[in-house]
Amino acid sequence: MKIHNPFRVALVATLGVGLGILLIGSLQSLSTILLYVGTALFISLGLDPVVSWLERRRLPRWAAVLITLVLVLGVFAGIVWIILPTLIQQVSQLVRQITIIVNGDTWQEDIRGFLTDTFPGLMVDDIFDQANQWLLDNIATISESVLGATLGVVNGLFGVFIVLILTIYLTASTPSLKNAVYQLVPASQRESFIGLADQITDSVGYYVMGQVTLGVINGVLSAIFLTIIDAPFPAVLAVVAFLGSLIPLVGTISASAIIVLTCLIPNLGSTTTAIIAAIYYLVYMQIEAYVVSPRVMSRAVSVPGGVVVVAALAGGALLGLLGALIAIPVAASVLIIYRQVVIPRMNER
Repeated sequence: MKIHNPFRVALVATLGVGLGILLIGSLQSLSTILLYVGTALFISLGLDPVVSWLERRRLPRWAAVLITLVLVLGVFAGIVWIILPTLIQQVSQLVRQITIIVNGDTWQEDIRGFLTDTFPGLMVDDIFDQANQWLLDNIATISESVLGATLGVVNGLFGVFIVLILTIYLTASTPSLKNAVYQLVPASQRESFIGLADQITDSVGYYVMGQVTLGVINGVLSAIFLTIIDAPFPAVLAVVAFLGSLIPLVGTISASAIIVLTCLIPNLGSTTTAIIAAIYYLVYMQIEAYVVSPRVMSRAVSVPGGVVVVAALAGGALLGLLGALIAIPVAASVLIIYRQVVIPRMNER
């Protein structure tokens, strides 16, 4: 192929590459905002079935949205009310213990004596000198890390507030947003597009409500069981079980492991309590996987097991916890498009 004007071609190619780099940089700069919007959209689609159910009870849209949001905020306020007092108590105990140790005059000598008795050949004085020197050399880095962690907590709280505001807006304006999107589709294809879009949004909403239902079941049963076996902090561990069930695949297993390990804490739990808890959660996970979950998720779009695993792993690798949460409804949406759009078009050829 002969190029008649190489300078023009090179200029256009350079501008195209530059525009692509600019777009990629802009997306990276807006990644946090896009994450907030995606999280709020996912939550609003999950709340939409509840709002629609209230609307069918002849409530106006604003009242249905208000009741739904009050219920959701009430649940999260209850979770914070359960966890926060215990967390403050445990942190206060830890701070008091550290203060007693630091204010004591013999804590360094106690550590020296312990290390000398336990490891007779260990050069304890050299280790203390190196540790003190390392602290002096890295005091600036340690301070920056503490400051960064504090700013991370502040940014996290700010992000939660932004997601809450976006969720309220998106939940209240879901019908108008849908209509605005539908108007972009040609009239000849609008009816089929609306049906397909409604199926996708309904599948996302039913999936979210299904996961929440599984979390409530696990949390309530855990609270009853852990109270019966006298496990430490049964209310807090029940909240851990609830939050774990919201995460597909690994959530229930991770929460169960945390609960069992908590039951092994000296002076609070025991080995017997931990073994009983481990047996219970092994049995519960089988019942949840083969009995509870299929019944709860019966209204959501069915996704093959292999697709669930691959989607959850890919979503977690790309977007972390949020990616693992939205991976399955995204996979269900892709399957809907594949079954109702791609296959019929291929059969027409």
